[in-house]
Amino acid sequence: MIGNLNHVAIVVPDLDAAASVYRQTLGARVSEPVPLPDHGVTTVFVELGNTKIELLHPLGEASPIASFLERNPSGGMHHVCYEVEDILAARDRLRAEGARVLGDGEPRPGAHGKPVLFLHPKDFCGTLVELEQV
Repeated sequence: MIGNLNHVAIVVPDLDAAASVYRQTLGARVSEPVPLPDHGVTTVFVELGNTKIELLHPLGEASPIASFLERNPSGGMHHVCYEVEDILAARDRLRAEGARVLGDGEPRPGAHGKPVLFLHPKDFCGTLVELEQV
């Protein structure tokens, strides 16, 4: 059901500093910051040959990652994102297998403008999983 690894997301306390580490220190291609108000984050993508790293920073006080940053002031890995061909079919199959889909269970546009869903970390070895339709 899952396809390629689309990205690994890392929450960072300082988006500009983190982007600089990837751009200057590691020599990676780094996108400009993109605010995603519907998700409560600002995101930057580090482009790699076979996948991406998503740097996340809270956008607004109601950001869902603000509490993550409070518990982990230095930041840390937040989620992994896998590609799926049909997000509704994937959701329905996962629910039938007992997996919990977060939120209302309906896909929302993600950072790439494509439909995404998040799956409960307790159902996936302690890892928050994002599915993105490709």
